[in-house]
This record gives sequence, structure tokens and C-alpha cells, in this order.
Amino acid sequence: MNILFIGDIVGSPGREAINKLLPGLKKEYKLDFVIANAENAAAGSGITSRVADELFDSGIDVLTSGDHIWKKREIFEFINQDERILRPLNFPAGAPGRGAKVFKTQSGSKLAVMNLQGRVFMEALECPFKTAAAEVEKLAQETKIIIIDMHAEATSEKVALGWYLDGKVSAIFGTHTHIQTADEKILPAGTAFIADVGMTGPYDSVIGRRVEDVLERFITCVPVKFEVADSNIQLHGAVVDIDEKTGKANSIVRIQKKLT
Repeated sequence: MNILFIGDIVGSPGREAINKLLPGLKKEYKLDFVIANAENAAAGSGITSRVADELFDSGIDVLTSGDHIWKKREIFEFINQDERILRPLNFPAGAPGRGAKVFKTQSGSKLAVMNLQGRVFMEALECPFKTAAAEVEKLAQETKIIIIDMHAEATSEKVALGWYLDGKVSAIFGTHTHIQTADEKILPAGTAFIADVGMTGPYDSVIGRRVEDVLERFITCVPVKFEVADSNIQLHGAVVDIDEKTGKANSIVRIQKKLT
């Protein structure tokens, strides 16, 4: 099974990249399933139902998120209605939505997708390690293929989760920093890992925002509205090939495609 995980989609430039580049990637890598982090897909922060529908129509099967998931007020209602949109599983009980779900590919194969959020340099949620371990036991009763989006700031926390769950899940894709790392690997027990799959959006920017806005904030320390940049649009992510019988990863390949 070939699965593409797309890095954090930023605003309309990121959505344009999805719309124009994803069809070609599906053919090139013979993709069975597509997952993308979309917590910044609506004007650079949050997600709306209209934007979610646009991304699903473009060919994405599941949308994951992170700390910006609650930025748009309407998410509180529609995240309960559409099971294809996940928020971090380790939010406390009572939070809207869900953090893990079993899905089916077009061929009928089952796979599970889980969304987690780290705690280092971020809001103190429930322990992502213990939360993941408990959920993996449940999901493994339905499918051997389990994919995790670990939305976290610290590389060390993501790497630690990789070792903690090695052999228990098929792949762990790091998100949140918007900078693609070059540490993709298959861990000893068969789990594919990359600390961050990168960003889908404008790369002539500071992680998706206009350079001049961010520089003004750093230099003056005065609050500045960060507008989404609009040049050098790219799609970053990673493709993992998974053995459907064992749930182990055969390979992981980083993806960087430029919109021309």
C-alpha cells in the first residue's frame, strides 16, 4: 500500500499546490491513500468546512491537524460531523471531534490514522506516548496498518515517539515546524519515520508568512499581523510503501514538488 502524507497546508497557496500537483503524484507513486495536515489551510490559521471540502475534492482522504485546529469558530460544530477531519487524540476528554479512526482505501483495505500533539514547548495536553500506546492496542484489532501524525515542536519528542512505537505502527510523520527534515528512515522493527514532512505553500517566506512581516516582529518586538506569502509555491511530504500483510514499512521517500 502506497500512502502519501502531505506537510502542513498553508492558506490558498497551499491549497492551489494540492489542486494542481496531487493528481500527478497519485499517478507517479500509484497512491492508495492521501493524508494531509490542514490546520493552517484557511487563510494561514485554522480550517473551515468550505476549505475542508475543497481539499477533499482535490483528492485528499483524511485531514489531520494540531494546535491551530480551533482557530476558526465553525470547527467546533463541523469536526463532529465529518469523520475525515482529525484533531490531536491527546486533547482532554470532552474536546470536540476525534483523534483516530479506521478508514478504507478504494480497494477496500483498512488503515488507521491517528493524530497526536507534542508537549515540549507547546500546550500541556495528555501524554502523547501513553495516549498513543492505548489507542494502538484498540486500532490493531481492526488493522495492522496504523499511520500517525505527530504534531510537535521538538525533534527530540518526535524521535522518542518513533522509538517508543517502533514495530507497533506502520509510519510516524512529524508535522508543525514547516521545515522538512532529511532523517527519513525505517526503524529496526519496521516503522517508517521522518521528524517533519515540511510545508505545502509559499517557500519564499518564513514558514509560510511574508518575510517583511516576520522581520518587523523580530526586530521591533511590536505585534504585527502575519500575512500568508504567495511566491515559490511547493508541496512537501513523504510517501511510504507498507506491506499490507504485516503492517511494516518497506520504504519511505521524501517529496518536494514545485508549482510552475
